[in-house]
Amino acid sequence: MSLEVVTLGNEILRQKAKPVTEFDQELEDTVNEMFRLMREKAGVGLAAPQVGISERFFVTEAADDIPRIFINPEIIETAQEMVSGEEGCLSLPGVWAKVSRPVAVSLQAQDTKGKIFRFHAEGWLARIILHEYDHLNGHLFTDRLSANERNKVISQYERKCQNR
Repeated sequence: MSLEVVTLGNEILRQKAKPVTEFDQELEDTVNEMFRLMREKAGVGLAAPQVGISERFFVTEAADDIPRIFINPEIIETAQEMVSGEEGCLSLPGVWAKVSRPVAVSLQAQDTKGKIFRFHAEGWLARIILHEYDHLNGHLFTDRLSANERNKVISQYERKCQNR
């Protein structure tokens, strides 16, 4: 199995992903390949829609944390306090922008065997989780920017694509 990251313009990035219903070897293999690809691209998170799979799961691996898998995640609560931080995306390579997100998130998800768990994250890991969760609902980090800032980031991305 060989997955590739899909980029801005691919319609799957704008679709709400479907719940995972099969917890089998194919799911395990896909998750492992997503971790491989994420590391190869120097990312910290990767959602299934970003590799052309319209299903509700993502993987994360922040520098200060262990690899994590979230299948069929549901946000239980986010912190009221917001913080602005730099974000990029493997589906919009080479561009970044400051995005405001809650400083903490609590969610419920399943592992690759279908077992339900709850998880709480703060800081950088919360930002990664919220970013990847957005992908499952057809949203990109650029959607959280002002129209002016969004246009600027997308123009930067398009210029980079033309120069390749």
